[in-house]
This record gives sequence, C-alpha cells and structure tokens, in this order.
Amino acid sequence: MKLLTDYRILIVDDHPFQCAHLMNLLEGAGFAQADVAGSAEAALELISVQPYHLVVIDLNMPGMDGVLFIDRLATLADNPMLAIASACPLRIMNSVGLMAKEKGLAVVGTFAKPLTSDHARQLANHLRLQGSRAAKAAEQAEVETKFAKSTLVRALGDGQLRAWFQPKKALASGKIVAAEALVRWQHPEFGFMLPASFLSEIRRHALERALLVRMLEDSLSAHLRWRREGYRMPVAVNLPTQLLDDPGLPDELERIVTARGVPTQEISFELLEGETTRVQGQYYMGASRLRLKGFGLAQDDFGRGYSSMYSLISTPFTELKIDRAFVSGAADDEIRAAALVSSVQLGRQLGLQVTAEGVETTRDLEFLKRIGCDCAQGFLISAAVDAAAFSQLLFTERHVPDPYPQ
Repeated sequence: MKLLTDYRILIVDDHPFQCAHLMNLLEGAGFAQADVAGSAEAALELISVQPYHLVVIDLNMPGMDGVLFIDRLATLADNPMLAIASACPLRIMNSVGLMAKEKGLAVVGTFAKPLTSDHARQLANHLRLQGSRAAKAAEQAEVETKFAKSTLVRALGDGQLRAWFQPKKALASGKIVAAEALVRWQHPEFGFMLPASFLSEIRRHALERALLVRMLEDSLSAHLRWRREGYRMPVAVNLPTQLLDDPGLPDELERIVTARGVPTQEISFELLEGETTRVQGQYYMGASRLRLKGFGLAQDDFGRGYSSMYSLISTPFTELKIDRAFVSGAADDEIRAAALVSSVQLGRQLGLQVTAEGVETTRDLEFLKRIGCDCAQGFLISAAVDAAAFSQLLFTERHVPDPYPQ
C-alpha cells in the first residue's frame, strides 16, 4: 500500500495564495510537495507529460471550469483520483462529485473552502482507506475470470461459496442484535474471494436461486449455532428481487426454514431497491406472501434507486436500510445530513426499523444516535466474518465494555 509521500499530487486552482496554502496543509498532513496548475488547460498539459495519483481541483475557474476539466479527465486512459476543494455551494460540489463517480473517477474528498489542517487530515485518511481497498480490489482483479457453470455449481454444493456475517448493532443499547449474510468464496486455487470477483458469473449462469438457498441454509446453521451458545440472533439474507417472478418461491423458503426448526420471524429477506420483477404484480405478490409467512422484509439500499418512495409505501416492509451514500460523511455534510434525518424520520413514521449502512467513523455513528436511527452496520462495527468469528464477537460483547458507550 502506498505511503502518503508516494502520492504525486496536482493542485488546480487559479488563486496562487490558495495553492500555496493547500501545499502547506498537505505537507503538514504527511504528503510530499505537490505540483500546481493555475488553470484547467495547464493541468491537462501537465497530466499529458506526467501521470498523477491525485488531482485537487477548484470548480469555479476562468476558461475551462472544473466541471469540464473533470469531464476531460474521465476520458484519459489512466485517470487519477479526484478531490474537490471549492467555495461553490455544497450542492454543486456534491452533484459534481456524483458526476465524476458516474464517469468512473474515484472521488476521495469534497471540501469547502477555506481549507484547514482538518481537511488535509481527512484527505489523508480517505487515501489510506482508499489504498487499502484498492489493494484488496487489485488482488481480486488478478483472479477475476470467467467461471464455468459446473465450477460454480460445485462451489455452491461443497461449501466453497458460503455465508459470512456482518453484525447489526442497536444504537440505543450498543448491542449486536442481528446479522446480515454476505457471500464469500474460499477458492481452492485463488484463495479468499469477495463477491465482486464472481457475482456477475453467478448471474450469467442463472444461479441466483441456488446461491439464495445456499446462503439461507448457511444462515440457518449459524442461527442454530448461536442459539445453542445462548444468543438469539436473527439473520438477514439478500434476495434477488427478480426471483419473485416464481410464485412458488415463498413456499420453498418457508419449507427450508421450518424444516430446520427455526421460526420464520428469525429470518428476513433484503430486497434491493434498484431491482424488480418482470411483472410488477409478481413483486407485490411475492413480498406480501413472505410477510404473511412471518418473514421480515427489508428495503435495502434506500435512496439509491429512482422509485424509492413508491416502493417504500407500496411494499409491506418491516425494515428500511439507508444506503451508505447518505450515511458516510453525513456528520460533516449539512445536505447529506438533512437527507439522512428525513429518511430516518420517514422510516420511523412508517413503523419500520431503520438501519444505516456503511458506518465508518465515530462521528457518523454519534450523529446517527442523535437523530434516532435504530441500528447501524459498517466497518466501524465489524466487517463480515465467518460464523465462528461472529460467535467470538458476541462473546466479547457480553464480557468486554462497549467501545462506543452511550
């Protein structure tokens, strides 16, 4: 993983004083000396000569503005990461940040001027986290390949593909109250693999249903293990919404769960907001039948899709899971905070349990507590772990003081 001094940084700003100020802040945070361009045109010339790891750009500049510069940047074969530092309104910066992400750029920070040493430290922390994730992604990319259907079927059957579990913590009590099952692959040749390396192949070979059953079976085994150890731990399983095209799916899921002696109330299914069935009536039929059988039903990634509100009020959900895009950084972003507060209030007014996903900082966690969010998931609490390690989390919680006391 790169050290901060390894990053080649380009500052693009037409105000010399702002450039000098930012250079000092970056050096104080541990970065090496940055290059400076006084215009977007000059920046593109520098980038054509020498690649940069990170570009820090103002938006409101004469000539080519920062938005057009970002558009040009996204066309480069080896484009750098991006940080936006501007006196523009935060809504504009957020919108430009989303534009950059949609065009394939990695946006590692959006900062309002005047910049401070705290901003430089935040950028350093973002890059450390980004570097760690990039290293893991690179490892996965090395093994990403086309898998034969028989290989995936065998992996599902012999337990190479199996559920790991991310804890959900109640913010009022500070206790772990549920687990979400997430698929992982312990490949005999490539080693430990994350979903980005193989989920597209699962879909290509139409094995989503087989994966759902595998994840449900693993979740039931884990739930029973934790029950024997003295813990009541409901489990959530992701259900590809298009599978509800089959009207018999709720009956099959009920048979699997009851055959293991687990009440259906201990299992919930998470439906992704951006997915739907081929026939909308089948979606409502399947969702309603799952609820009639006692299963919980969560709207996952709320806020990501385009029909959030209609889906929320027309489906019998029991839980609202707010997408990480609203959660991450909300404590320091008034606009994101307002959207998050509204989402939490809406969920609670509809009688739903509200869970925030992607919690990575104590500031965001404390903010979620203050606004009355029920539960939280994220790396700050724990990444997904196997069932045995989850047991250890529960044991530790019972015997060790909460690191985030009320």
